[in-house]
Amino acid sequence: MAIAALPRFRTQAFIDGRFIDAASGETFETENPATGEVIARVAAGGVEDIDRAVKAARRAFDDGRWSNQSPAERKRTLLRLADLVEANAEELATLDSLEAGKPISDNRGGDLPESVRTIRWFAEAADKVFDAVAPTGPDALGLIVREPVGVVGAVVPWNFPLLMAIWKIAPALAAGNTMVVKPSRLTSLSAIRLAELAAEAGLPQGVLNVVPGPGGTAGQALGRHMDVDKVTFTGSTEVGRQFLNYAAESNLKEVTLELGGKSPQLVLADARDLDLDVVAERVLFAAFMNQGQNCSCGSRLIVDRSVQEALVERLVEHLPEWIVGDPLQPDTKIGPMIERPHLDKVMGYIERGRAEGARVVVGGERVLEESGGHFVAPTIFDDATNSMTIAREEIFGPVLTTIPFDSEDDAIRLANETSYGLAASVYTKDLDTAFRVARALRVGVVGVNNYSEGDVFTPFGGFKQSGFGGRDKGLEALEQYTEKKTIWVTLG
Repeated sequence: MAIAALPRFRTQAFIDGRFIDAASGETFETENPATGEVIARVAAGGVEDIDRAVKAARRAFDDGRWSNQSPAERKRTLLRLADLVEANAEELATLDSLEAGKPISDNRGGDLPESVRTIRWFAEAADKVFDAVAPTGPDALGLIVREPVGVVGAVVPWNFPLLMAIWKIAPALAAGNTMVVKPSRLTSLSAIRLAELAAEAGLPQGVLNVVPGPGGTAGQALGRHMDVDKVTFTGSTEVGRQFLNYAAESNLKEVTLELGGKSPQLVLADARDLDLDVVAERVLFAAFMNQGQNCSCGSRLIVDRSVQEALVERLVEHLPEWIVGDPLQPDTKIGPMIERPHLDKVMGYIERGRAEGARVVVGGERVLEESGGHFVAPTIFDDATNSMTIAREEIFGPVLTTIPFDSEDDAIRLANETSYGLAASVYTKDLDTAFRVARALRVGVVGVNNYSEGDVFTPFGGFKQSGFGGRDKGLEALEQYTEKKTIWVTLG
């Protein structure tokens, strides 16, 4: 689909129920990473715009236009929003393909259906979460009730622009909060369009505000604002640390962080008894899905030495299925890196891997330069060690590093020998082994004989420097946007 085929781009901030320019009048360019061409100019929100949005969200929360609605009423509005997202799925999928370079088939078959399902699931959960009565004597009544936190700031990443926004918006709104969402400077268009659909669904003015802008100004202003009760952030560990500082230096707002990863895929010796072609397909999916620009990307292949050669051969055989190209073409499986600086970063890691002695089996170069886009060939390193830079630092690109091991204990040690702890996969034919290894891995999500982040009803988040303070998805996400209050009544 050509850019001209889209009906329009909304590029202003959405504050208090209406579209407005940035207070400064400034804009920034958003580019198509597949061509290097400018798509649109977007309002560059700053401190004043964040303040206006927070004030609108505070008014909307305090007067109860949303927080005082019954859970059943909130559910009805959110279900209407889900219907509108579904009805406009092609437009939203195209926006994310244009701005983020995501393959359109991934958006159509993955991000959009999951976005709709997430809104519907939290909408349905809104009136099915109960408060509690404490076990008291006959002279008292102890109530433990949940109340919305208040004004929630959400700072969302560029790799899943719409889906990550909805992972935060759906549970926060279902719990009765109001919100200010700051999308990535690189991918603002689908979040802005979502705000418009939310208003069409009947969400009251001021309940959902979207302020695009640079992280160093708009994002920092949201993190430091004295009238924001909670911030939820998905992004790099480096920026996550900054949000902890912002909270400490302002009003000690609650902070939930979902950060980076260096996720291992463990292929044990008895995996040779599985279908290695299937294992290879799933390993490649974990490593190269979304161009490897995924915090749970299975970028470390920790494989038993007895299986290593056969598995690597199959990886190479299946790699041509991962077509690099125009993300708007339905057969494309790997699109571009998000921007030129990120392309340079990924290529720098590849050169570092070579310099440190890892062997490039396939890939390792920039491709499709004539397009003007930021494409990298899917790359597989073999015979690496866990001490190499490519095995320790998050590359956020289509780079898979193969590390051999000789025993199960060795595999677990290598997998856990990282500052991250988001996700992992274990390939084995033995169920006892699968459970034993899964329990030993210090990560938040483990896929057995697959790559999986679970579903909307299972919590997603990590250990160690992959984040803390809560989880996305599941009832845990709904609860983290609430505060518990005890009401003690003396009887008689």
